[in-house]
Amino acid sequence: MKKVLLYSILAGFLISQFIFTCPAVAEVKPPEVGSILPEIILNVPKEPEHQKYLGLTGEGTFKIPEIKGKVVIYEIYSMYCPFCQKEAPIVNQLFQKIESNERLKGKVKLIGIGAGNSVFEVDFFRKNYDVKFPLFPDTDFSIHKIMGEVRTPYFVGIKINADGTHTVFYSKLGTINNADEFLSLIVKLSGL
Repeated sequence: MKKVLLYSILAGFLISQFIFTCPAVAEVKPPEVGSILPEIILNVPKEPEHQKYLGLTGEGTFKIPEIKGKVVIYEIYSMYCPFCQKEAPIVNQLFQKIESNERLKGKVKLIGIGAGNSVFEVDFFRKNYDVKFPLFPDTDFSIHKIMGEVRTPYFVGIKINADGTHTVFYSKLGTINNADEFLSLIVKLSGL
């Protein structure tokens, strides 16, 4: 009984020391509407069609606002997320609607970032759901952490201004359900 009491006192002391001596950790929140995007660095895709779509060339890295277009929509997804899997055909419809609309093609770009997903997992998701737009791995969750460790699927829309600056105009957790309605909302909110 004395040992249990002694261990309890010792544990309480150690916990109190930890609580009162550890610095507070700042909470990272998802991008807010009206803010700028946290610095997210991605590798230039190897696929020439994806490089052309994004307006990038060569090898190396790029930041999302460097994509050639007026609006970039990106989805934080996971191949293990059942909502992302169910929604993949709708996101594919969204991409097809953008690309088939002469007013939006080249101006609105769509990408996906696989939270915690390796290159293999991203490629599996791409093939399994016949995804035509660029998908990027986030193997170590570094982008996911910058984004505030959001649940999936999470969509962010940024407007890229003529002077190279950008603004977040959409940031929301959840499925989009209807490609037409979502695209209309994106066009309205971005001012396209």
